[in-house]
Amino acid sequence: MTIEIVRLIPSNIDLLNKVGEDVFDDDIDPAQAAAYAAAPGHLMLLAIDGDLVVGQIAGMIHHGIDRPPELYIDNLGVEPSHQRRGIARSLLEQLVKLGRTEGCTEAWVLTETDNEPARALYATRGEASTSAMYIMEL
Repeated sequence: MTIEIVRLIPSNIDLLNKVGEDVFDDDIDPAQAAAYAAAPGHLMLLAIDGDLVVGQIAGMIHHGIDRPPELYIDNLGVEPSHQRRGIARSLLEQLVKLGRTEGCTEAWVLTETDNEPARALYATRGEASTSAMYIMEL
């Protein structure tokens, strides 16, 4: 299995035409997807197996007036048939690297307290500041 990690941009939005059933929480709205891909500071990486999107991670660059930009990790999903293969970790690492190139010095994410797989993944990158929030040095 060779998984390719690709950044979603307006010119490759058609990658979203073939997505695993459980990669996103809901059905993709083409207009929303196009707006997301075109929005400055919005980052999405896709994990592709052949021509099928089997994973995704979304983040946003958060700008403050009194601190460097931060990467907010908004969503991560991997098709159940492709879980436990390092795809989520690879997506996270690539997003963190992208955030670093955008000037971010920190990343943060919230997850449900009962989402043990997500908490275990994020804990590999940083300490939990609350039971469900992880802050990661980039």
